[in-house]
Amino acid sequence: MTSRPIPNSVSLDASRNQVSKAWYALAILLIIYTFNYADRYLIASLAEPLKLELGLSDSFVGVLMGPAFAVLYTIFSIPLARLADRTSRLAVICGGCVIWSAFTILSGMATDGWTLALMRIGVGIGEAAFVAPAYALLADYFAPNRRGMAFALFGLGIYFGQMGGYIAGPAIAATEGWRAAFVWVGALGALFAVIGYFTVREPSRDTSTGTAKPAAPPVLATVAALWRRPTYWRMNIGVALGSFSGLAFGMWAPTLFVRNFDVSLAEASSKFGSAFGVAGLIGMFLFGALSDRLTARDINWPLRLSAIALLSATIAVSCATVAPSMDVVLMIAIPSGLLGGGWVIGALSSLQRILDDSIRSTGVAIFNFVTTFAGLVFGPFAVGVLSDALGGGADGLQNAVLLAISPGVIGAWLFWSASRTLKQDVTEA
Repeated sequence: MTSRPIPNSVSLDASRNQVSKAWYALAILLIIYTFNYADRYLIASLAEPLKLELGLSDSFVGVLMGPAFAVLYTIFSIPLARLADRTSRLAVICGGCVIWSAFTILSGMATDGWTLALMRIGVGIGEAAFVAPAYALLADYFAPNRRGMAFALFGLGIYFGQMGGYIAGPAIAATEGWRAAFVWVGALGALFAVIGYFTVREPSRDTSTGTAKPAAPPVLATVAALWRRPTYWRMNIGVALGSFSGLAFGMWAPTLFVRNFDVSLAEASSKFGSAFGVAGLIGMFLFGALSDRLTARDINWPLRLSAIALLSATIAVSCATVAPSMDVVLMIAIPSGLLGGGWVIGALSSLQRILDDSIRSTGVAIFNFVTTFAGLVFGPFAVGVLSDALGGGADGLQNAVLLAISPGVIGAWLFWSASRTLKQDVTEA
């Protein structure tokens, strides 16, 4: 009679403990990401009272939504990612959160448009410390076949933040004024930065081999190496165009609905934020699960999924832009949110496959630099400029949004093209 091996209870306990740490880190990063995005959508949801009190044009509101925040956000993202690659990613993340939260509070004290623009610059510098190090941290916590779901759950912060900005912002503004909304969001963000710093632990930089982390190569050498990989630049430009399209619509939609349907700002923001946000949450979760499942069959499928979803989402939000009533908009919000909530997951999970650990944060930051410049710097600003050029009002803004949505079609084609070169670039990486 043979004896059965006795399970190593110490190893099992250690494994469960590591899993618990991974999920706790994901939860804290998700909360911080929520405040990261809530701040951005406060400007969108409160555009009309800001215009009235501070005497701003659509073009200047576009500056606040885009360039004032995003220019230094993109510029600082790469050096801060390099710092995270070389030091503590957690310290960079939480320190950045404290900085952007402080400037969010100060945004509520602005006395004119230019003062508010300066505060948005400070917010952008702080937020530059978050996305790339956060993805790198999660990539070390979760195995490659679990990253799709982990990134999808992390990405829910975008939609929690969007709903917070669209719903909580106008609700607070209705009772306490628009300035109080910025103060509340900033104070709560700083609180969770402190909680995260003292309760989350960094995983090993190389959990697969246990070897020491190799030195990160120079930035220019990293850029040159990555852009020689066709999958990288196709995905990067594809996400950039998809972000341009999505942010052009998302940041201006509440204002468009106020002008088109003669509804209050609070009603337009809350209905839009709830409908698109909830559908986006579900879409993000479903696409994460589907991405992981399809990866087991063929690593090309997540990118193909991104291509299909982005093309469909572009068509759906174009229909929402020209909808004849708010009720029709809310009906279209379901497919728009489901598709728009998940199209980026396949690209982000595929990105991690072609980045080795020594350049993970930097590679994501370079990717994010291109994406953010196209999406945040140019997207909302382009709509504001086009709206003024086309005569402003409801018609001018509607036509401007439609023009800005269209590049999403090209982005979808680039994803499909990138899926054809992914395996080769993974092998070379």
